[in-house]
Amino acid sequence: MLRTPSGGAGSPGAAGAEGRLVSIGTVLNLLREEFPEVTISKIRFLEAEGLVEPQRTPSGYRKFSTEDVERLGCVLRMQRDHYLPLRVIKEHLEARARGEAPQLPAPAKPRDAALVAADGHDAGPPGVAGDVVRATGVGLDAPVPAPPARIGREELLSTTGVTESELVEWQSYGLVTPHPDGGFDADAVAVARLVADLGRFGLEPRHLRAMKAAADRQAGLVEQVVAPLRRHRNPQTRAHAEATTRELATLSVRLHAALVQAALHAGSH
Repeated sequence: MLRTPSGGAGSPGAAGAEGRLVSIGTVLNLLREEFPEVTISKIRFLEAEGLVEPQRTPSGYRKFSTEDVERLGCVLRMQRDHYLPLRVIKEHLEARARGEAPQLPAPAKPRDAALVAADGHDAGPPGVAGDVVRATGVGLDAPVPAPPARIGREELLSTTGVTESELVEWQSYGLVTPHPDGGFDADAVAVARLVADLGRFGLEPRHLRAMKAAADRQAGLVEQVVAPLRRHRNPQTRAHAEATTRELATLSVRLHAALVQAALHAGSH
């Protein structure tokens, strides 16, 4: 159970009754007893997704009630124990606020949970590829069917409409990498489609090396954050590392898209 700053057991609504509001740093300390992997960025992310709405001081600082802290703990618990996407968690909490008694679904297997994006969507390619599609808006004008876990070379060529020589060139630049058995996973399919689309605008694989290098650096930063979670003895914490990876990937892609847009707008002025 989460503890209030005074040391007593917290319960929803207690802060409102006592007028006790705490900073995001205090919230972090309260949550870390049960969720050692939680960060301030994670709390801010959950706020941005509408899972919690702290009050703001006139100067803009967040102030959380005990109810907010308990709600955050509930969200983190449902992510950790049930591998639920944030959309489902938000709907569950809203139903509870209406006085309903919704039942939580059975805990998902980690393998199944890896197919659920951090932003709560279920459609589109699984894993990071799906996050890229949703965060950038690529493919959102039509449903994107989830490709099979792995497809063969001929099927990839057919899906993307490119030639064997083009695919060989993509591989030489490290843009698309097959598995040792020669198959291509969902991430490779998503990358191949985007490379093909960019090629129609005259962008060749050699032009995309900088993007690949930037993506590798972003992935390295994410790995630095989640590496301690992956090494944790608690299997639930290790499973939560995968959810953290997806959330960080989504935020990284959103930041990259925003920076590109900002640069383009600055260049047009």
